Amino acid sequence: TEKRVQGEKHPNTLITMGNLASNYLKQGRYAEAEVLQVEGLATQKRVFGEEHPETVTTMGNLATNYSDQGRYAEAETL
Repeated sequence: TEKRVQGEKHPNTLITMGNLASNYLKQGRYAEAEVLQVEGLATQKRVFGEEHPETVTTMGNLATNYSDQGRYAEAETL
C-alpha cells in the first residue's frame, strides 16, 4: 500500500521495506528479506546516492543477511 500511495522512491516507502525485511530476518525468512533489501538498496542508490546514511544502513543490513547465511564473499563485496 505504501508503495502504491507514496511511490517506490518515497523515503517512507523505503523505510517500510527495510522494516519488513528486518522482521523477515528475525523470522529466519532470509530469501524474502533479501528481495526487499536488494530492491530497496537499488532504489536508495538511485535516489539518495551510495554514501547516504540510509543507503549505507541498507548495505550493512544486506551484508548481515548474507553473513548470517554463510555467504561471506557476497557480504564482503558490500
